[in-house]
Amino acid sequence: MPATAPITDANPTVAEMEARVARFGKLTPTNDYVDAGIPGCERTTYRVLGNQPDAPLQAESFHMSLVRCEPGKAAPLHNHLTQEVFVALTGRWEVFWGPEGQRSLILEPWDTVSIPPGVSRGFRNVSSEVSYLMGMASGHDPGNINWPEAVRSAARAAGVVLPDAKS
Repeated sequence: MPATAPITDANPTVAEMEARVARFGKLTPTNDYVDAGIPGCERTTYRVLGNQPDAPLQAESFHMSLVRCEPGKAAPLHNHLTQEVFVALTGRWEVFWGPEGQRSLILEPWDTVSIPPGVSRGFRNVSSEVSYLMGMASGHDPGNINWPEAVRSAARAAGVVLPDAKS
């Protein structure tokens, strides 16, 4: 039988719980998504949960970011060794996948999609306004991203240096 969480007398103070809140107005954009320098892939990413100090809130093997995109902007096709979940918060988002990104679906606000490990994926704001998407990834290092040659070629043409794939 699975374990059941015991009922306890745990009752953190307001200050203790406040230390566990990431206030959106205090988040600063991360600059480690180097593929955001590729034309058409410009976006702002706010890391919320993950490994400190990169994320304001510590989470073991779980990472969450908020992405802000102008209309038509995207995250290019990429791959993780981890599962990745996208939740449309505002606007409409095309999520695409496959070796060349040939398959896609549209997410409306609050729609959620889970991409399995090893499947190449990307997303694009197909709204007419700035929109927000939540991205969550499992694992200890979901930042170990790889890109197909077409994306690497576009990056080189734009003067963007993408890290080499790690084995």
